Amino acid sequence: MRDAKVGDNGGPPLEEEDPGDASWKGWIWRKKRKAAWKTPPREIALRRLERAEALGMTYKEYTLEILERGKYL
Repeated sequence: MRDAKVGDNGGPPLEEEDPGDASWKGWIWRKKRKAAWKTPPREIALRRLERAEALGMTYKEYTLEILERGKYL
């Protein structure tokens, strides 16, 4: 098991660890990432796209900001 460091988001390590442990953490990480990037309802997606374009960002960049910070720009 690795020690958590400042800025560590709990994702899977870049280097291989114990194969049994790493595969479980990797599976959980992929599952949670997929859930976070799930397509929102049409109205929300269009509102985000409109706001992203007004800020000069792509939809993906804007959505990433929402996921990272937990607040809307």
